[in-house]
Amino acid sequence: MFRMVYPFLAVFSRGLGVDLTTMSLALSMRSLTGAMGPFLASVGDSRGRKFGMLFGLSLFVVGVGLVVVWPTFPVFVLALILSLLGKYVFDPSMQAYLGDRVAYERRGRVLAITELGWSLSFVLGVPLMGLLISRWGWNSPFFVLTLLGLISFGVLVWLVPHDPARSGQPPSLWINLRKILTYPPALAGLAMGFLFSSANEVVNLVFGIWLEDSFGLQIAALGAAAGVIGLAELGGESFAAGFTDRLGKPVAVGLGLGLNCLAALVLPFLGASTTSAVLGLFFFYLTFEYALVSTVPLMTEVFPPARATVMAVSAASISLGRALGALIATPLYLFAKSSSVIPDILPSALAAVAFNLLALAALRILQKGIGSWKGSRVI
Repeated sequence: MFRMVYPFLAVFSRGLGVDLTTMSLALSMRSLTGAMGPFLASVGDSRGRKFGMLFGLSLFVVGVGLVVVWPTFPVFVLALILSLLGKYVFDPSMQAYLGDRVAYERRGRVLAITELGWSLSFVLGVPLMGLLISRWGWNSPFFVLTLLGLISFGVLVWLVPHDPARSGQPPSLWINLRKILTYPPALAGLAMGFLFSSANEVVNLVFGIWLEDSFGLQIAALGAAAGVIGLAELGGESFAAGFTDRLGKPVAVGLGLGLNCLAALVLPFLGASTTSAVLGLFFFYLTFEYALVSTVPLMTEVFPPARATVMAVSAASISLGRALGALIATPLYLFAKSSSVIPDILPSALAAVAFNLLALAALRILQKGIGSWKGSRVI
């Protein structure tokens, strides 16, 4: 649900009868609502990890199910919001659940394995959504997504054990938030996520339009291109599983961000053919995913007493970064498109580099201050 919007942005806008600018605003609205994630995902700390996962999945099912009943633009926007909130409630609870049970030295690999679902949704899910759209219309994927969500809910109830009973009254959301937002390393980690997600989104939002405008790719071909990008993310997650724990989490994140800058810089020069453009996107997404997945285990140990809340606030900062990226992505692309000199993707690529360099600066601050929390490990 999250991923299919990008390659089929023009398809959804035509099906819903709105222009691309309106769709971009809808995606910005979706990302902005991610800031509400900590207020909901804190249930993972207060009510238990399993409850948080089930609650998040419920929000997702309601969101996609609404489009099945009322396939209109306002309901589509509501589905974007509810499904994102569902993801941002589910993910922190799941990550905290694993953080409670897996030693930090092995946590990078374990969390990277869970992230394989993110790339496989692009490799397998988005091409399937493209086939459904081409045969039965823009709203056909929502039937399948609702069914899969209901199945997942049942599997989760069946397989995941209940959390052990907690003694005493857990800290409130506001207490946890105050501790996190007054802890400099945590703030640096949040800023880093905000910045590198902005970098990714300025390209992410327009790559489907760029491929369609530059090479005339049709729906099925756009789905296939999305599948290639999914393979890149699968590679990034596989590298994270293999090397993040060995290199150290901050080093791995910095390496990913640096290589992502290089990938963004060469992207405008690879627009001569479909093959080279898709290859450039492959490396852009591979390096970003490696940095992102390496960030997850790093953030799980920034403030362990409120692990689920930290992950929720981290997800919120990433969502806000995506909102900023979505807000400026279309104007940057349209500006370049109106020029006969500037390559269509060049302003987006330069913006991505600028955001990544700022993220590297935030990572440096995080590294310097990470040991100041009493009882923290050397990360």
